[in-house]
Amino acid sequence: MNRPATDTILAPGPLVLAVMILLAALSRLLPHPPNFSPVEAIALFGGAYFASRAWALLVPLAAMLVSDLVLASTLGSSYAGYIGGISFWSVYACIALSTALGFGLRGKVGGARLLGYSLAGSVLFFVATNFGAWLASPFYPQTAAGLGAAYVAGIPFFQWTVLGTLAYAAILFGGFALLRRRVPALRAQTA
Repeated sequence: MNRPATDTILAPGPLVLAVMILLAALSRLLPHPPNFSPVEAIALFGGAYFASRAWALLVPLAAMLVSDLVLASTLGSSYAGYIGGISFWSVYACIALSTALGFGLRGKVGGARLLGYSLAGSVLFFVATNFGAWLASPFYPQTAAGLGAAYVAGIPFFQWTVLGTLAYAAILFGGFALLRRRVPALRAQTA
């Protein structure tokens, strides 16, 4: 559906989506198990609901950057060194790819589809970020065996990635579905 050019992020629907994504990203500041995060869920959510593909991509990336900058200011150099490195870029590449994956949910959000897309996003995150860890870390030799070791080292964290993605997807998609039922202005496709 083509929207008038006057629609912007300041319209009620896109603004609600952006606030929900930002709050989910900032939840990374709360204590949580390693890799239990909203990263994949916010990307899928943005891809599924922002009518503008540009906003769908930019809002999750910006929200993650805000949360990364807050984490860097809170945790200091131990976290700030991560920003701009290979691991950082592998996470942001996952956000962009998962947003594109979320486009497949547009107008077709349902429990089974969301579960499948959440699992696919979690696998994508595992593959890409452990590849990035292999490239960036001096602990893994730049060989096939080193790459295998990086993936094996990531296995204990994968369960938390899946659980975090599923939990945040349930909160974001379920919360927005409830809001859409109560607020008629949100029923039309957003930004």
